[in-house]
Amino acid sequence: MSAAPVCLPSVSMAPGVEPGLPKVQAGPSAQGAALQLPEAFEEHLVHRVMQRVDVELDLRLREAIATVVQEQTRSMVPRLREEVESVVRHAVYEAVAQELEAPR
Repeated sequence: MSAAPVCLPSVSMAPGVEPGLPKVQAGPSAQGAALQLPEAFEEHLVHRVMQRVDVELDLRLREAIATVVQEQTRSMVPRLREEVESVVRHAVYEAVAQELEAPR
C-alpha cells in the first residue's frame, strides 16, 4: 500500500509568511539550482510548518480514534447485553434460592 502524494506549499504560498523576512535573489549561477534560503528563515519556516502539522495531526488523530472507539463500542453492545442479562439472571436465581432455603 503506497501513501498518497503530498503537496507541500511553496514558500510564496505559505500562509502568514511575513513580508519583512529576507528576500533571496537568484543570480545567473543559481538558474536551475534549488532556491537557497537563509538558515534562520529556513529554521523559522520549518518550526512553523511543524507546529501546523502537530495541530492538524492532533485533530485528525482524535477524530479517527473517536470513530474507531465508537464503532467498537457499537459492536460490543449485543455481547454486553448478553453478559448483563446472564449476571442478573444468576443473581436473581441465587437470591430466590437463598430465600427459599432460609428458615422461617
